Amino acid sequence: MKGGKSKADGKSTDAALKPRAAGRSKKAVKDPNKPKRPPSAFFVFMEEFRKVFKEKNPNNKSVAAVGKAAGEKWKAMSEADKATYKAKADKRKAEYEKTMDAYNKKQAGGHGDDDSDKSKSEVNDNEDDSGEEEDDDE
Repeated sequence: MKGGKSKADGKSTDAALKPRAAGRSKKAVKDPNKPKRPPSAFFVFMEEFRKVFKEKNPNNKSVAAVGKAAGEKWKAMSEADKATYKAKADKRKAEYEKTMDAYNKKQAGGHGDDDSDKSKSEVNDNEDDSGEEEDDDE
């Protein structure tokens, strides 16, 4: 059969149009207590450059303009000039590694411990009791 569609073709099209299971695409929840990664040498440079650029161009509110100017200046800098920023970045990286080690030890040792002595079911039971009291008053 030339040009004709079989029943199998229709089923594969229907399957392709169905929405996918929502459970597969969930992202892992980030821990708010996890230390932030340290900035690279360029971002350490950007911290200082933003202040200077803002003083010279107080009316310029464009983030893109600041980034473009900083990138051009960074490319024009010699390795000797960049060395100070690289040293600062390395220092921050060392501090980050220390805090990450402490964070990982804390996660391994105290995983699953909450500040509350009550279990979640006890907390939910107390909330249910207060809700029932409000309904009884009516």
